[in-house]
Amino acid sequence: MRLTDFKVLTFDCYGTLIDWESGMVAALAPLVARTGQALSRNAVLEAHARHESRQQRHTPGKRYSEVLAIVYKRLAEEWAVAVDWAECEAYGRSIADWPAFPDSAAALAELKRHYRLVILSNVDNASFAASNRRLGVAFDAVYTAEDIGAYKPAPGNFAYMLEHLAGMGVRRDEILHVAESLFHDHVPANAAGLRSAWIHRRHADQGFGATMDPGVMPRIDIRFESMAALAAAQRAERGG
Repeated sequence: MRLTDFKVLTFDCYGTLIDWESGMVAALAPLVARTGQALSRNAVLEAHARHESRQQRHTPGKRYSEVLAIVYKRLAEEWAVAVDWAECEAYGRSIADWPAFPDSAAALAELKRHYRLVILSNVDNASFAASNRRLGVAFDAVYTAEDIGAYKPAPGNFAYMLEHLAGMGVRRDEILHVAESLFHDHVPANAAGLRSAWIHRRHADQGFGATMDPGVMPRIDIRFESMAALAAAQRAERGG
């Protein structure tokens, strides 16, 4: 498989382009300090993943910032810390503070010269707009959970994206889905018949962090440890 075989790159955002794990851990630090427990970074992220995944299944129509407010409340209950709703809502708004990975903006700027770039993200539109300012690129299409009324890995998210891209004249075989999360992205991308590139940001870490265990290892067509490596690989194919 050659990267230059594709015309459209579809991206997960959080975990792939935006460093959501660092953003979560920073925003949760005051709450974690009040637990009196020695919770590791991965323990915090794994607890977050459990509550987030469950909440998204039960309330797929809620905006992601609203889901995060409930996740914060559930975490506080699990860790026996009293919180008020204003504190929960503040955590939901913290998405705007989550940093981009250092290589994301430059890699996207380079890729934009050769591909149409598309977002398929488990987020609401206002939160993505804040994150996109950190990425500094104009995406050709943005499909959010708020638009769709469901959260990945629900198959409807990929079906929605593919239907809209088909309306733009894009064939399935022209698309490469680029993502970190095996659970949210690669498993449903396999089911949708898409080729995929794994941006394995957590290559130096154990476990699945802020995502759930996918249960099975999906097919991975190509793997990189960063967006910079993906950009470099397509540049090399073009003789750059």
